[in-house]
Amino acid sequence: MFAKFKKNKVLSRKKKEQPVIEGVEITDVAAEGNAVARVNEKVVFIPFGAPGDIADVKILKSKKSYSEGRIERLVKPSEIREEPLCGHFTICGGCRWQHLPYEFQLRCKRQQVVDAMERIAKIPIPEVRPILGSADIWAYRNKMEYTFSNKRWLTWEQLQSGEEFTDRDACGFHIPGAFDKVLDIDCCHLQDDISNRIRLFVRDYGKAHGLSFYDLRENHGLLRTMMVRISSTGEIMVVISFGEDQPEAIKALLEEVVNNFPEISSLLYLINTKLNDTIGDQEIIAFKGRDFIEEEMEGLRFRVGVKSFYQTNSRQAYELYKVARDFADLKGDELVYDLYTGSGTIANFVARKCRRVIGIEYVEEAIVNARINSEVNGIDNIEFFAGDMKDVLTDDFIAEHGRPDVMIVDPPRAGMHQSVVDTILNALPQRIVYVSCNPATQARDLQLLHARYDVTAIQPVDMFPHTQHVENVASLVLRSGDAIN
Repeated sequence: MFAKFKKNKVLSRKKKEQPVIEGVEITDVAAEGNAVARVNEKVVFIPFGAPGDIADVKILKSKKSYSEGRIERLVKPSEIREEPLCGHFTICGGCRWQHLPYEFQLRCKRQQVVDAMERIAKIPIPEVRPILGSADIWAYRNKMEYTFSNKRWLTWEQLQSGEEFTDRDACGFHIPGAFDKVLDIDCCHLQDDISNRIRLFVRDYGKAHGLSFYDLRENHGLLRTMMVRISSTGEIMVVISFGEDQPEAIKALLEEVVNNFPEISSLLYLINTKLNDTIGDQEIIAFKGRDFIEEEMEGLRFRVGVKSFYQTNSRQAYELYKVARDFADLKGDELVYDLYTGSGTIANFVARKCRRVIGIEYVEEAIVNARINSEVNGIDNIEFFAGDMKDVLTDDFIAEHGRPDVMIVDPPRAGMHQSVVDTILNALPQRIVYVSCNPATQARDLQLLHARYDVTAIQPVDMFPHTQHVENVASLVLRSGDAIN
């Protein structure tokens, strides 16, 4: 265990001397995924530690109220520490809790929700329910995105080996804190192994045929990014972004991908010569198959395109949406507003249980997909609107389209804008279901909504095993006496 940990850790490339504190006991984990220890009455945040570890810790940064460090030597591993599955652990940065038992991860995530409610919301809440764990803790992601780079990240050990690395081409993940450095990935366990095989094939083909890998500083190179989506229906979508327009080279590569991976349902590509990797404004070209794949949930089919948002853990998304629907407590005659509706997944999921749904979303293309999803599933009691939430959801909008009985909100990590909260408080739906990927901002918003609402249930859901991230669903009910007569 220790030998592997020592081998994989990334050291600072600057030789600045920092103090090493011997025999530090790690006692807890923090919401950001780091472990926690106390040294001379000061909190020290340490990545990749486990409660119960005894370690020599090098201090990297010292602030007035806390310090940051790393494990220099693991003196005595914690009894709960497990062998990480991934050979890139501690370098990739994507799965910071691989060394912790999954049941312990779940307890930590539930505690994150409890802490957010107690420290930020500071309102009366019911006991937080046991977290819903993911049935699949490996190969659970339906979407992975990879970056090509001609500046492969070299570990400290590689730099000190004296070996000359002439091949610096890579396909993998960005190193945290270094936008222009990419770690070449041999195997990622978060998606079905075909994703690894496709990525390695494209990488090796590029090297063998002299295709240029993208230079993230100079902004040139042919192979730029690749996305792999694998749906719950078994369909596979591969999207390759090219940084230069080289038609013959592109066609030759795509033909080889088709020949070697006939199971790919949709092979798409784009030419992106911008200075960033965003593809929202790019033309997507279909080389093979349709420009979408489909997810399935309770007999509903959801089309997922290149630019579509869909929860990245398909199986657990179903559990999340069931919680949201249960909290909505629909009887069949309600008007439901689905705020931040995305591609309309929740809106379509609850439509059969209520009279009418109104979905609002900022991204115009997402609304187009939402309407298609309704049409595909024969759902005709939903109306979708596109625009910034704070601009669309106004008192006038509600006066025109009807006062909701239930509001389902699923905002981005930043939570809801103050004006949106104000409009909800004016609209006074009988029930609010708040789905959040950030318990801290959710707790802030619940405090604001507490002016007229009581929180009646809180249900954490784990969508991302081996990471510190947690989804949380809260049920709010309008207090008696506040309803509009």
